[in-house]
Amino acid sequence: MRQSSLVVVANRLPVDDSVAPDGACEWRRSPGGLVSALHPLLQHTPATWVGWAGGTGPAPMLADIDGVRMHSVPLARDDVRDHYEGFANSTLWPLYHDAVEQPVYHRRWWEAYQRVNQRFAEAAAEAAEPEAVVWVQDYHLQLVPGLLRAIRPDLRIGFFLHVPFPPPELFMQLPRRAELLRGMLGADLVGFQRAQAAHNFAQLATKVLQLPATDRRIAVGERVVRIGAFPVSIDMTEMEALSGRPDVAQRATRIRRDLGDPQHVILSVDRMDYTKGIEQRLKAYSELLATGHVKVRDTVMVQVAVPSRERVEQYQILRERVEREVGRINGEFGRVGEPAIHYLTQPFDRAELAALYRAADIMAVTPLRDGMNLVAKEYVAARVDDGGALLLSEFAGAAAEFPQAFLVNPHDLEGLKLTLMHALQATPADLNARMRSMREHLRVHDIRAWARSYLTSLDQTGNLVTQLTTT
Repeated sequence: MRQSSLVVVANRLPVDDSVAPDGACEWRRSPGGLVSALHPLLQHTPATWVGWAGGTGPAPMLADIDGVRMHSVPLARDDVRDHYEGFANSTLWPLYHDAVEQPVYHRRWWEAYQRVNQRFAEAAAEAAEPEAVVWVQDYHLQLVPGLLRAIRPDLRIGFFLHVPFPPPELFMQLPRRAELLRGMLGADLVGFQRAQAAHNFAQLATKVLQLPATDRRIAVGERVVRIGAFPVSIDMTEMEALSGRPDVAQRATRIRRDLGDPQHVILSVDRMDYTKGIEQRLKAYSELLATGHVKVRDTVMVQVAVPSRERVEQYQILRERVEREVGRINGEFGRVGEPAIHYLTQPFDRAELAALYRAADIMAVTPLRDGMNLVAKEYVAARVDDGGALLLSEFAGAAAEFPQAFLVNPHDLEGLKLTLMHALQATPADLNARMRSMREHLRVHDIRAWARSYLTSLDQTGNLVTQLTTT
């Protein structure tokens, strides 16, 4: 097996679910998320991506994509149920998102989490050449750094958490909290989206493991583990170029025409997830319609809610509630040919997303908790006309970078309504100034700046930094 000097380890391989008979497949791109962040960095760089291909049973043999080798990790049906749907997404995910939903604990889920993390660590060890850099991603694989170090102490190991890391009082609820912390501390560098998360982690290392720690370093025996904030970003240049294409601009015009040429188009693009604040957003919009502050003929909402984790009961219940609420709002306030909300559940390709971003006067990104939210950054990048307004939750990581957005507490229904009206009534000059400022920030703090910052801290040779940030 050919080995690589850079190995990315993530729960999923970045491939579509339909693989051709010859094994060919394509990059899977979705609104926001890990693939959108790493795709522009890796597509022309010799590297290996270790992950699950999405099916059960033996691991499929997959062809390289843009020079990146796909190393598939097999998962059985029980692994998917107990590791992915169970411990990762019914225990860790809700806890890390402020316990918006109650976390659930089962011993067999933890056993599966350990088993699957061991499998990923062994796959990474096999794929990495001597003294390679291995970059482990996210909450599904928090044990991998420690397990991998035990197998391959020669490696430089990085771990990056894309979701929020909770305050100590929440994390302390976890029955296996010490093991999770030790797993992450197997890395040389542990990265978070925000400085507060690094602070939380340092506090827990001291409280749970009695380790000497600051917000930048944790002493683990004779090793020093560095920690810090590295806010993830997007490929600004790619989204600008896509949004600026004539066919995308024409498609944006057609979208507005198909919506009835309203004065205002409000857009939201989310995974169907209880952390995204979809229900609170719909309730606020419904109340604005009921009071007459917003009228269907003048204003249209487009809600894209891509199904997610459909086998997890909490997500099934959420989808039913959202669809019932959309139906109620359209039944009460819509007219023939003029629904109050256009509700879409299919994923869109990049060009269609860019057209939607250009067509939207207001981009409503109002999660109850989010590590970063790259959709907010994609919207800013797509607004090559310096137009549009970003309505952004204070509890998304992006809020720290975009103070010029219309910031809102999504738990505060009245505040959400008032801020949405403020955005709808803002002058073009105000909107242009806000958007230009956000675009200037994003141009400097793009995906390559993120990679350069993280990998400079992780890779002491500097070779990978040069490869990844100059292609």
